[in-house]
Amino acid sequence: MEIKTNAKIRVRLESFNSELLTSSCRKIVNLIENTEVNRLSVVSLPTDKRIYCVLRSPHVDKDSREHFEIRTHKRVIEIHYDPSIKMSEVLLNLELPPGVLSRIDLC
Repeated sequence: MEIKTNAKIRVRLESFNSELLTSSCRKIVNLIENTEVNRLSVVSLPTDKRIYCVLRSPHVDKDSREHFEIRTHKRVIEIHYDPSIKMSEVLLNLELPPGVLSRIDLC
């Protein structure tokens, strides 16, 4: 009797541009669906929002300030697959657009 175990890969994507991140997720999902995958899920993580407060003038008017924010959008793609498939090679050869940071974790 042969026991099959599922291997799992998590791909974490981060970007300041949400549209670019969504298109990158779609690109990865379309690439992976062509292979033999047991289960595939895309999870949206909470958006980090960093706010910076800057004085408008360097010497006077401490009451006059500007606020800037940077939003970091995040997604996790979890892939359950048969270990006989070389899924890590498929993901490492993937070309993502500039501005999307990816991290691949083998679980």
